[in-house]
Amino acid sequence: MDRYFEKISFEQFQKEIKDDKELYDEYILPKRKTKYSAGYDFFAIEDFEIQPGERKKIPTGYRAKFLNDEVLMLFVRSSMGFKYNVRMTNQVGIIDADYFDNKETFGHMYISLQNEGSKVFKVKKGESYAQGIFLKYLTCGEEVDNIRNGWTGSPLRKEDNNE
Repeated sequence: MDRYFEKISFEQFQKEIKDDKELYDEYILPKRKTKYSAGYDFFAIEDFEIQPGERKKIPTGYRAKFLNDEVLMLFVRSSMGFKYNVRMTNQVGIIDADYFDNKETFGHMYISLQNEGSKVFKVKKGESYAQGIFLKYLTCGEEVDNIRNGWTGSPLRKEDNNE
């Protein structure tokens, strides 16, 4: 299989989200809603809410494996911006192919949202709140041999949690 989503390990789930095997077993992987959907919907592991003016870092519980000449781009669902004025704090998340094997994060993706609206934004467990789209990309042909082994350059560092 060229590309796929999988859950983070239960050990990582216990450390970063919650020590709850039942919750781990029941949350679902991203999927497309229709035959022609470009995006894979990301679903909330648990209920969460974001107060007006607040930012929240949300663990997805997912990691993604894909081809080396592809990128996974993360976006909020369109309706969230239009209806609720909720945005990703980095506007678009960029997940590189080598993030999957990251020695520090083991590929666990987080999404940081900010509520710029005037009402509390609520998401129920199992509802979609973001989407990921796989895209091919081109390079200039330069040789790069650096290997990712940490959070360097990533907006998803643990210490950046501004809840």
